[in-house]
Amino acid sequence: MTQTNIKRGDFQVLAGEDLTGKQDLLVKLTHDTGVPEVKLPAANTDYALYLLIEGAADAAHVSVRPVEPAQSVRITLKGTCNPGDVLVLADVATPADKGKVRALPAAAGTYRGLALAEEAGVDGQTVLCRPAMIGNITVT
Repeated sequence: MTQTNIKRGDFQVLAGEDLTGKQDLLVKLTHDTGVPEVKLPAANTDYALYLLIEGAADAAHVSVRPVEPAQSVRITLKGTCNPGDVLVLADVATPADKGKVRALPAAAGTYRGLALAEEAGVDGQTVLCRPAMIGNITVT
């Protein structure tokens, strides 16, 4: 059986909010009355599984790349990390950090493991990482 209407690699989708200048951040797929769109994550456990390649204004088309283990990507880092660190979403309570990743914090909480760092990284760097889809991690 042949699969039809599938997407591989980067694709265009509508921005559900202003994503101008937000490239290299993670976004989540959502919808507006059934029409697909992407937005920055709103919760630290969101399924932000797409990398914004080219941002644009609200309701305009943006380019996104699904993050998958077969291909490493560079995502904007909050804080620092070392190779092998589990990367999770940065705290979405800080608007400037939405869509960034950070090393798994020691603070109690539930985090979604999204990738493994493949290099040491510093704040603001687009850190090389391998998407791993680890899932929820509870730190007590």
